[in-house]
Amino acid sequence: MGVRLVINMRFEHRDKLNSQDIPLRILWLLTFDSPLIPIPLGALRRGVTAALETIQEGGKVFVHCSRGRHRGVAMGAAILIAQGNTPEEAMRLIKDRRQNADPYIWYIRRWILKFAADWKARTVSPG
Repeated sequence: MGVRLVINMRFEHRDKLNSQDIPLRILWLLTFDSPLIPIPLGALRRGVTAALETIQEGGKVFVHCSRGRHRGVAMGAAILIAQGNTPEEAMRLIKDRRQNADPYIWYIRRWILKFAADWKARTVSPG
C-alpha cells in the first residue's frame, strides 16, 4: 500500500516490525487520551515533520491510536494543516472519511487549533 511511516500515538505498547523486507519506519509518540493530559505540541511537530518527509519522498503515512477517535485524529489533522489545510478543513475531511473520528471533542479540537497556531507561527517568515 506504500506505507513507509507508522505513527503510533498509543501509550500502551510499541508497534513491532514484521519480518518483511519493507522499509518501514515506526515513530512512537507516547500520548494519553485524556482531557487532563494534553498531547504535547512537540509530539505533534515531530510526527508532522516525519510525515512530511515521508510524503515528500513518495511514501504514505499510517497514524493510529487505540480507537481511532482522538489522538490519531489530532495527528492526522496536524499533518493536513501542515500541508496547507485550515483546521476546520482538516477536521471535516477526517470526520467525512472516518465516521468514528471525533476531532470536535473539546480537548482534541483545542489541541488541533493550538497546533495550527504554533505551526503557522513557526512557518510564516517575517516581512
